[in-house]
Amino acid sequence: MTAADSVTDVVVIGGGPAGSTAAALLAERGHRIVLLEKARHPRFHIGESLLPANLPLFRRLGIASEVHAVGIEKWGVEFYSPVHGRMQTYAFADGWNKEMPHAYEVRRSELDEILIRRAGALGATVVEGCRATDVEFAGDEGVRVHAEHEDGARETWRARFLIDASGRDTFLGTRLRTKRRNPRHNSSSMYAHFRGAWRHEEPRRAGDISIFWFEHGWFWYIPLADGITSVGVVVWPYYMKQRTKPVREYFLETIALSPALAERLSGAELASEVEATGNYSYQCTQPCGESYLLAGDAYAFIDPVFSSGVLFAMQGGAAAAEALDLALREPARRAAALRRFARVSRHGPRAFSWFIYRMTRPAMQELFMDPHNPFRVREALLSLLAGDIYGGTPIWNALRAFKMLYYGVSALMPGRSLAAARRRALNLRSPGADAAAAG
Repeated sequence: MTAADSVTDVVVIGGGPAGSTAAALLAERGHRIVLLEKARHPRFHIGESLLPANLPLFRRLGIASEVHAVGIEKWGVEFYSPVHGRMQTYAFADGWNKEMPHAYEVRRSELDEILIRRAGALGATVVEGCRATDVEFAGDEGVRVHAEHEDGARETWRARFLIDASGRDTFLGTRLRTKRRNPRHNSSSMYAHFRGAWRHEEPRRAGDISIFWFEHGWFWYIPLADGITSVGVVVWPYYMKQRTKPVREYFLETIALSPALAERLSGAELASEVEATGNYSYQCTQPCGESYLLAGDAYAFIDPVFSSGVLFAMQGGAAAAEALDLALREPARRAAALRRFARVSRHGPRAFSWFIYRMTRPAMQELFMDPHNPFRVREALLSLLAGDIYGGTPIWNALRAFKMLYYGVSALMPGRSLAAARRRALNLRSPGADAAAAG
């Protein structure tokens, strides 16, 4: 250790939902925590739709009333199929667990600031405008994390553990070369905020998220409390590769391909720049090591069709805090704590992925648009959509039954199913979406 080193128990890289949750819970338990955030809050972030399973975490952190104050209540989700020409609505209250009836839509700038300020209030040292630049692993001595402040000053912390919650920067996954493109999913995105978009007249439905399928993928439509609506599209890479015009123009032309969505936006105007993101489905090979843990998007990112990102991030942050609290208090139990953390980290993406990979298939659309409840499959599906996958709600046998129904429906439409499977296989091999989005 040099004279310039500062000493702490845990360094957390990233002040989003994963990092702030981990820092808050560890600080609350009396550990010395340094949280490094490259930006300054509030700052823009996409991913505004939360799940009912987020609410117990907000209560645990003591911020439930603050989140309620900035959000609009989300009681359900609706899916629009152009094949069927109609919407199908699902209410979270109809799920297996009746204690999770609603969630919120929020501006992430507001939610993330609430979370990071809570971490500071509970005792974490929050350092904004400070980017982690390198890390050294020192065996039993832990880690040394090097960082640079926005004014150019450099600082180094020595810690027992490092939590990488750097989001899609994937600080450790990139440096350790453990980040892998998801071989089973490949997608790109464009998104923006609109002012003056259509809203449901019924107050209880005003905050519901809408999903619109279309030929090249799907759209999200997320109402926010201040009258802004977040709209984005997730498409196969080939579609982004076709772009020959500015992203703003291409995005608006893409919206026109969904007449039902375009009608909702007919009286609206753009309230932000249009952003584009290339192929973004990935996972790191390991969620943790002897002296580090990966939480949230720093570990894995999958298609956001079920709004699972913030839930995975906060659950990962909470699991990281639980693991490191045990490892710091009882070092002999570190290995067991890390194994449990790894199981929790893998559980969320694994539970959702089967559905995400098939979300644009004809059979899945048929099941979503004509819901039935044999073996309580509809209730189980709603529990999944609510994010109720970490507790004891007994949904798993019913979800297996849903999968059997899916395969049965697929067999009843062999031509469409085979064509969709071939198209998916072709798109998984399609390169160059990153460059098309960035260009």
